[in-house]
Amino acid sequence: MPDTKWTQTWLGGVGWCWLKPRRLNKANDVLLFDLLKLESPELQPDRCKVHLAGWNGYEDPLDVYVKGKFDSWQSWQSKRNFEREYVVSLIQLKEPNRWLYVGSYSRGGSEKFDDHVEYDLSPMPNTQGLAGRAVCQYRRPSRNSYLLGETVAPSCVIHEVKSERLQLADFPGFKNIDISFGELGVIVRQAIPSWRAALESVAGVYLISDHKDGKLYVGSATGEGGFWSRWCAYLGGHGDNVRLRQLIDEAGPARAESFHFSVLEIADTHTKPEEVLAREAHWKRVLLTRVHGYNGN
Repeated sequence: MPDTKWTQTWLGGVGWCWLKPRRLNKANDVLLFDLLKLESPELQPDRCKVHLAGWNGYEDPLDVYVKGKFDSWQSWQSKRNFEREYVVSLIQLKEPNRWLYVGSYSRGGSEKFDDHVEYDLSPMPNTQGLAGRAVCQYRRPSRNSYLLGETVAPSCVIHEVKSERLQLADFPGFKNIDISFGELGVIVRQAIPSWRAALESVAGVYLISDHKDGKLYVGSATGEGGFWSRWCAYLGGHGDNVRLRQLIDEAGPARAESFHFSVLEIADTHTKPEEVLAREAHWKRVLLTRVHGYNGN
C-alpha cells in the first residue's frame, strides 16, 4: 500500500501511477527518466539529449510554451545541439532548481544553414501524459543548456505533478494586466473564460507599449463588448490604427510580437462614448503619445 502522502496520478499511456506531490526524502525520490521509460522504453538516458531551456536574452521559453510555439522554437538551434536519437525538454521555472517537463521528441533529420541548424523533432505521443504537468527538481551542474541524458538522469527527480497542464493564469485584475501580443492571441483564440468575462464587462482606456523601441499607443474601448471586443481587433497586429498599420506593413507581422497590452482606467460599458474619449485624450496628452508615440490624432 503506497504511503498516504503519495497521490494516484493518470500518466497517459502508462495509466494510473502513485506519485508523491513533492519531494519527501532521497530514498523516496521518483526519477523523471524512470517514468519516461515506463511510457517509452526506448528513452534510455544514453540515447537522449536533455534540453534545459532558459531565458536566452530576449525570449522566455515558458512564454513560448504557453503560446503553443515551443516545438518550432526548439527546433531552431545555433549549432548541432541535438545529436542523439531523442530529446527530453525541460523549461526553467522561477523557483531555484525547478524545471517544467514539456515533452520528449524523436529526432529525424536536420538542415544546416549559414547561421543555424533546424532539426526535425517529432513529439512522442506516449510521453504526453506528463508534459506541461511534471515539475522536476534538478541542480544544473553548469550553464550548459544541452546535457547528456546520463548526466541528468540520476538526479532529476519529480517534485510534483500538476492536475492540469500549464496554461495562462486566470484573469489577474485590471490593475495587473500586462500581456504580450502572443498572450493576447492565446486568450482570444481560446476564449479563456475568466479573461473574456472581465474584459467584456467594462469599457475604458488602454495602453499598448512597444518593447522594441519604447513607443506607446493609447486607445479606448466603448460600448457592448468593452475591452474584449476592441482587443480582438488586434490579432492582425495593428487594430486598424494608422501608425501601427504602417509599422506592420513595413516591418512585417512579426513586429507585433513586441507589443504589450495594459489598462489605464476602466468605465461602465454604458458610459457615453464622448466621456471615454475625453479620458483617452487626457492620457494621450500626459504620455505624449501624439508627439513621441503611435497616436496620430
